[in-house]
Amino acid sequence: MEGYLGIFLGIGLSATCGFRVFVPLLGMSIASASGHMTLTPDFQWLGTSTAVTIFAIATVLEIGTYYIPWLDNLMDTIASPASVVAGTIISASMVTDVSPVMQWSLAVIAGGGSAGIVQSGTVFLRGALTATTGGLGNFLWSTIELITAIIATLLALVVPVVTTVLALCLCLWILRKLFRIFYKKNQKPGSNDE
Repeated sequence: MEGYLGIFLGIGLSATCGFRVFVPLLGMSIASASGHMTLTPDFQWLGTSTAVTIFAIATVLEIGTYYIPWLDNLMDTIASPASVVAGTIISASMVTDVSPVMQWSLAVIAGGGSAGIVQSGTVFLRGALTATTGGLGNFLWSTIELITAIIATLLALVVPVVTTVLALCLCLWILRKLFRIFYKKNQKPGSNDE
């Protein structure tokens, strides 16, 4: 069961990277440093005091950047690939007792994939908000993303199975919404495919 909990924990934390890249990394690092979480041997460095300090500084900088108008949209450009990388690393650090091929396959597909899907949804919403409010609504959206990232990180650490189920439901909902938007956008006028 330990192996399965690690997978659930990894996926739950990885999906959270789609809201904020460094909040789940900081949460995982603190949990590991305090002895509440065991990481795979190759990723023990994530639980060091140096890693906690670096992730704390990165978290503060990331949070601050999202509150600067127009820079928040630029930050999404950087955060999109970074969230996939962070999600992959988090998942890989949690998956134990499997071959390296299985470890990294799960990490890339489940961890990086869930982070990328959630990040895509937040990027789309931020872009829509910027277009409709001229950037004035981005402050509120940044706050919602931050609170969600903190709560989801804490939930993933406490109830990983529930968090993973919620994260997967969120990913499916985002994919469905994005598919509908892009499907409608690519429909030819006068087409009766609906």
